Amino acid sequence: MIELEKVKAQIHTFVQECNDKKCLELLDKLSTGKMLRSKLVLKIAGVSEESIKLCAVIEMIHAASLLHDDVIDESDTRRGKPSVNALYDNKTAIMFGDVLYSKAFTELAKMPTQVATTVSSAVTLLSIGEMLDVDLTEEFNTSYEKYLDMIYKKTASLIEASAKAAALLVNKDAQKFALYGKNLGLAFQMIDDILDITQDSQTLGKPALLDFVEGKVTIPYLLLHERVEDKEKLEQLYKKELTIEQSSWIKEQMKATKALDDSIKQAKTLGLEAIKAVENEKDDSLVQIMKAMIEREF
Repeated sequence: MIELEKVKAQIHTFVQECNDKKCLELLDKLSTGKMLRSKLVLKIAGVSEESIKLCAVIEMIHAASLLHDDVIDESDTRRGKPSVNALYDNKTAIMFGDVLYSKAFTELAKMPTQVATTVSSAVTLLSIGEMLDVDLTEEFNTSYEKYLDMIYKKTASLIEASAKAAALLVNKDAQKFALYGKNLGLAFQMIDDILDITQDSQTLGKPALLDFVEGKVTIPYLLLHERVEDKEKLEQLYKKELTIEQSSWIKEQMKATKALDDSIKQAKTLGLEAIKAVENEKDDSLVQIMKAMIEREF
């Protein structure tokens, strides 16, 4: 997509304006991923100087949150490539994240007030979501509400804000697009959590079942814990390096209790609700973004 190249070029320009060689060097080490938030903004607001700048700001905020996330999770890879904290150190990753955050907010301050408020409020939620995520790894979480609250704040809030800000930029129905973005974000995170179980480590770019090993009780595990007979065995495997037999037992129980199937159904239901929110917009591309996410092999 030529538009996404424009977004990357705008990010480079913003970082170049910081007038620091190390920052440009670090920017080159970031892997950009699918740029879902930018695709969303450009589908809703079209391509203009303002929408490209909004995309760049949102991508910089997202990248900053991932830099901090990798330090928190002690992760040495990001999208199958070495993370910045692995290539340099934790201090560098944190400080570069701070540079991206602060520069993004500088540019956000130049945008229409409603757009700026929408995105900056989401960043507050995102940061609270990060803290909730850490807190939830302290013990085996059995609360679906806590999980949903955390994934909304940590992941869905910025996707929701991206869609809403894009709509505000071009005077479209902001609430309708916010609902689409929120459900897209929730479905996106749930599917990511499901793929951690169903995909092999080569496809994922990280070890399979890593979430559970790291102390993350995601939706499939929540449903499994509700339904599995040997709850104690599941709890004892929490935050442990799993053997092949233990991993196989978890996967077998996921199938037997339909915890995995029902997790996929929940994610798809959220996706269909998002499609319903924008069905009168006559914009098939938003439907396609969601369908590409929920209609896949698990």
